Amino acid sequence: MINKYKTIYSGASGEIEVKKSKFIASISPANTEEEAISFIDEMKKKYYDARHNCTAYIISTSNKITRFNDDGEPSRTAGLPMLNILQGENLHNVVAVVTRYFGGTLLGTGGLIRAYSDAVKEGLKYCTIIEKQKAMKFSIEMDYTTLGKIQYLLSEEQIPILDTIYTDV
Repeated sequence: MINKYKTIYSGASGEIEVKKSKFIASISPANTEEEAISFIDEMKKKYYDARHNCTAYIISTSNKITRFNDDGEPSRTAGLPMLNILQGENLHNVVAVVTRYFGGTLLGTGGLIRAYSDAVKEGLKYCTIIEKQKAMKFSIEMDYTTLGKIQYLLSEEQIPILDTIYTDV
């Protein structure tokens, strides 16, 4: 399990054109596989008239989930290159959908791989990439004479104190 990871702050999109085919990359944060699937469904409804809506996502919870779908493009020419870009950026909890409007020219295997990869790169240009850290929140009850020692130990381990409440006992 990872403690620190890179993800995106909010969704964004980018667009490229290759030989009259239009590729629209829609990228969003997703903390669960259900959120990723929901975003994919939303993009498929939004771009219902497109030839292809190819997808890739990485969800890092207790175990890492990676999935991709070529949506009718030749095998491994769309979803996998998209996933490779997300992994190459070391992103987690992110979903990408690249919508293709066919322009009349076949791009070939190499052309498709480049186009889908470049579309995701273009979409990521408009995303704010952030680093998150997994944490646990807990409370400690102690007498006042111990407080200084506990504060010192926590600061040495760079553990933030969110709140301190003093009570009379």
